[in-house]
Amino acid sequence: MEEQTALIAGEGSLPVEIASRLTDRGRPPVVYSIRENVGALSRYALDVVNITKPDFGFTIKDMRKHGVKNIIMAGTVSKTLIFKPSLFDLTTQRFLAGLLFRDDHSLLGAIVDFLEKEGFHVLSYRDIVPDLLAKSGHIAGRRPTKEELDDAEYGFSICKAVVPLSFGQTVITHKCSVVAVEAMEGTDATLLRAGSLCKGGVVAKMMRLDQDERYDIPTVGPETLYHMAQAKLTCLALHAGWTLIVEPEKFRKAAEEKNISVIGVEVCRSL
Repeated sequence: MEEQTALIAGEGSLPVEIASRLTDRGRPPVVYSIRENVGALSRYALDVVNITKPDFGFTIKDMRKHGVKNIIMAGTVSKTLIFKPSLFDLTTQRFLAGLLFRDDHSLLGAIVDFLEKEGFHVLSYRDIVPDLLAKSGHIAGRRPTKEELDDAEYGFSICKAVVPLSFGQTVITHKCSVVAVEAMEGTDATLLRAGSLCKGGVVAKMMRLDQDERYDIPTVGPETLYHMAQAKLTCLALHAGWTLIVEPEKFRKAAEEKNISVIGVEVCRSL
């Protein structure tokens, strides 16, 4: 009998894609939803447990009740939750109180360590959706201009400098100057902020080079391109092999409709 898998599902279409593929393999997950609406996830779940607030104590007990051995974490969760301790149960409050740092890398890594110490195995989802990984070279939309390629190269040089500090997974550049850097607000808000500062620009998105692939793999989709168009950003440069493109058909159509160039850039994983 195969071990039961739990999917801790944040917002976005990635958790739905992962749950669908697990179900196709005959392994529907128990879904722990921290989404506003479960939506299509319910079609691919052995069971759905709604988590209305961060509650490690309840979640661990319920996973054990369901016989869960493996855990996958996917989807977007607002990082501002760490500023709302009144929402947390006692187990979660104690967990957070013991952290020296609460940046993305430290926080998510500590959660993985915590879950594994509780006897669970946290899995990478990269191998479940390998076809969604950005390839190197031209991906969608029109071909990039020389100026956009220069901005992409410059953007990745900035990403490589700041991403090890656990921010700056997305950097927007224009005419080889930095327009905006992503922090806690998330990618979409960063794109719109860049649009308020200038017209035109390239979005570089990169995974931390020493990032544990079990969590926080950069993800883009059609909504990314819609926000770029709204902000009048013209090119999206993705870390090839380490960025997921969800809803790829809609993504390609959106790139064509919005006249946005999408490219994949090779970045060495060794430090």
